[in-house]
Amino acid sequence: MNWRAIVAIVRKDLKVVRRSRGVMLPLIIVPALVCVLLPGLFAALPQVIGGFALADTQNDMEVWLAQLPQAFRQEFMGYTDPQRMVILLAVYYFAPMYLILPLMVSSVIAADSLAGEKERKTLEALLYTPTSDQDILAAKLLSAWVPAVVVAWLGFALYALVLNGVGWPLFGYIFFPNLMWWLLALWVAPALAGLGLGVTVLISARVGTFQEAYQLGGLVVLPVVALMISQSAGALYFGPRIVFGLGVAAWVVDGALFWLGSRLLRRSSLLTRL
Repeated sequence: MNWRAIVAIVRKDLKVVRRSRGVMLPLIIVPALVCVLLPGLFAALPQVIGGFALADTQNDMEVWLAQLPQAFRQEFMGYTDPQRMVILLAVYYFAPMYLILPLMVSSVIAADSLAGEKERKTLEALLYTPTSDQDILAAKLLSAWVPAVVVAWLGFALYALVLNGVGWPLFGYIFFPNLMWWLLALWVAPALAGLGLGVTVLISARVGTFQEAYQLGGLVVLPVVALMISQSAGALYFGPRIVFGLGVAAWVVDGALFWLGSRLLRRSSLLTRL
């Protein structure tokens, strides 16, 4: 592989991304919402709501906790009710939503990487360069995967800082992250970034505009929504084993998508769709 050519393509793609307001806005707004506003709200909520409202919330929390397996319920032992409310909301309920970050970032950049280049009429020039098909595919994957992982990890750090900072008056110590969140950030998030870009690159190769690729690629967040609903309904509980297994499944799907991409994203087939 020609790494000099790959790095050059990645730099060019990222420069285009930085100049596109339609691409950059969701890359700024969504992480700010997910990693700053919501954890701050979750940590502040038990400290500011009134007694009756807190009691109602605690009743709902007790119902949810009663559905948990015994081993899982033990993780909430030793906490006060306001502390348990923060942990329930910010550490467990919200965990699947964090996974939207790597999916969204990789999907947006991957959509711009191929469909956007078609729309701007710059893809043809790239395809006529002496760069191999494998190098082009690797560059397109890396230009979306690396920023998605960086945003996911920075978001994880921000989430921890905000949650521990706002929650400090309630806990008095650093309570986040736990093992499940470390696995979520370091193992699952990179895999889901690969999943999002793998699907979107395949879509982008077949559609003509960035908007089409972005809208169709956005469907990859549906499994994350299903995870959130399953956990809220008590059908699934995010623990270390579940999260590790989720990562394994995502990496396997990534491998299949990348293999398929290497078969379908040929120079000749892309040129016929320009």
